[in-house]
Amino acid sequence: MSKSPITSSLSDSDKASVATVLQATLVDLIDLSLAAKQAHWNVVGKNFRSVHLQLDELVTTARTYTDEVAERASALGISPNGKAKTVAESSGVPEFPDNWLKEEDVVTAVVAALAKLIERLRDRIDETDKSDLVTQDLLIEITKQLEQAHWMWQAQQA
Repeated sequence: MSKSPITSSLSDSDKASVATVLQATLVDLIDLSLAAKQAHWNVVGKNFRSVHLQLDELVTTARTYTDEVAERASALGISPNGKAKTVAESSGVPEFPDNWLKEEDVVTAVVAALAKLIERLRDRIDETDKSDLVTQDLLIEITKQLEQAHWMWQAQQA
């Protein structure tokens, strides 16, 4: 089915612009949740427990907003695509290292991933300024939460 059974009040051009933003955000958040879970399983070191638990918090945040972004797309008649192949081909989140990692290496990788995702989200906030303020509001909320997480992860590097 190519034509959406869901209608939207957005113009076709605004809908197309918002579709691009929401799809990119969806795959980035899915990838962030997967990278954080990978880190969760492989972190070792003296601060293992606190980093392990903080990674679960990040996974929960990413998964919560993944669902909100996908449902926002659906509400606008945009079919979200969160398939593994799509995520692997289009995510902008830096690739997370393999194998066991000391907690300081995990923290460094998470800080870098969050910084990149926040940068991409801020660009998308600008992109939705004229096309859809409701989607923009969602992106602002996500950015706020990820910036808070970024601060908390960076604090571990001080």
